[in-house]
Amino acid sequence: MSNRTDEQEIIQLFADGDRALIAADTSELGRIYADDYIQHDELGQATTKEDLLRKLTSGVLRFVSMKSKRRRVRFLAEDFAIVQGAEEDEIVRGGERSRVNYLYMDVVIKRDGRWQIVASQLVRLP
Repeated sequence: MSNRTDEQEIIQLFADGDRALIAADTSELGRIYADDYIQHDELGQATTKEDLLRKLTSGVLRFVSMKSKRRRVRFLAEDFAIVQGAEEDEIVRGGERSRVNYLYMDVVIKRDGRWQIVASQLVRLP
């Protein structure tokens, strides 16, 4: 449904997002995540874009490293895609350092000529 350029743009968007999360670059994350972004974690808890940025800037959450695997982009329309994959993260949350493994599914849409992540669903792996 879409061309190779859109797929490359989405893959780059996710690579940029990983780097921005590690750097806590809220300006870059503001570009990557839509204003109406929402994420549901493995416990069913919802996090908005504002929540994520606040956790990163306050230091409550810090990404030490991120390793994405098996990322797959599926286009459902010219301006709508689903991205699925797995991720191994090392994080510091509330002062405690841990490794977490997730499967994820993200919804990306093209608005005003650029791709943004609008929704995420995480499943934590043992």
